[in-house]
Amino acid sequence: MKKTLKILWRIIREILQTILVFGLLAGSWTAGTYITRYVYTWTGTPPWDYVLQLIDLFVGIIIFFLCMLVVGLFFKHRQMAMLNSITGAMRRISRGDFSVKMDEHEWRGEFKMIASSINDMAGELGRMETMRQDFISNVSHEIQSPLTSIRGFARALRNPRLTEEKRARYLEIIEGEGRRLSQLSDNLLKLSSLEGEQPVFEVMRYRLDVQLRTIVLANEPQWLAKRIQVELDLAEVEIEATEDLLNQVWSNLLHNSIKFTPEEGVISITLQAEEEEAKVTITDTGVGMSESDQLHVFERFYKADKSRNRADGGSGLGLSIAKRIVDIHRGKISVQSELGKGSTFTVTLPCTRSLKRSQTGDQGKTANRPARLKVPKAHS
Repeated sequence: MKKTLKILWRIIREILQTILVFGLLAGSWTAGTYITRYVYTWTGTPPWDYVLQLIDLFVGIIIFFLCMLVVGLFFKHRQMAMLNSITGAMRRISRGDFSVKMDEHEWRGEFKMIASSINDMAGELGRMETMRQDFISNVSHEIQSPLTSIRGFARALRNPRLTEEKRARYLEIIEGEGRRLSQLSDNLLKLSSLEGEQPVFEVMRYRLDVQLRTIVLANEPQWLAKRIQVELDLAEVEIEATEDLLNQVWSNLLHNSIKFTPEEGVISITLQAEEEEAKVTITDTGVGMSESDQLHVFERFYKADKSRNRADGGSGLGLSIAKRIVDIHRGKISVQSELGKGSTFTVTLPCTRSLKRSQTGDQGKTANRPARLKVPKAHS
């Protein structure tokens, strides 16, 4: 409705401006006629009507251009003020001041479009600067914590009266903090490469259900150690994607589920084919998260449970990397969670085709395992 009104007002304004120009032309010609008649009382009227009309037209045109010159001089001051305001705003932006806000309602036409563009540019640059500062702050904080631990325990190792048990314990902590720094560096490099210019990756067709089953089996020691029951319900689906990148997505999501699921909990992974999309759902019976945490969980360095993540060596980058990879594949990732009742991560990806439904059955290779894995056998 507002857009229609704007278009209507623009048309009316153009019509009024056209009428004004023609009115000014008519007034100038009329004024020229009266002026020449007054002059003719002193000089006499020319004998030819054609010359008479030509002189009236010439005088009218001169009066019209003089009027336009006066109008131009009247608006020149306003235009110069607009230009000075625009150049001043651009100078402030060039010096790093992104709080520029130009009042678009005071301007019209092209100047209003320029003011709107400057406001949009300043807003986007301001958000980028905030993100950059937050990124530097978060990276510094994440690096400083393990470095402080390494420096403290290295100083403690200088104590000659330190027992071998404590010495081994301190060395183990130093090694763990070193691994944490290495993982942080790897994640930062991966995130930087994914968020740079549009990356080009090699795409291949493969079975998504086989990939998910492989990821679960590769992480078997982790979920077995906590006696977690992992249940799979996978349709046989083929997709065209970069397998290595999606491996990172499923590994990050599964690691999170294992990390925040208590002992003897349950993790369920389902794969469904819906029209042209493959839908992967990973549900756990873990600690869950609040609604506010769900809004920010895919942001870089965000930690819903900072103390727990720090204890487990998390940097808050895993879900950011997962989201970026899903975005690259033109997919979507979302989360639904409730405190104390677990979380459900859903990933949808463009699907090539769906094969027949897998039958659940295989519960593991040995009967005395503390956790039960429902893994269907892959059909070749």
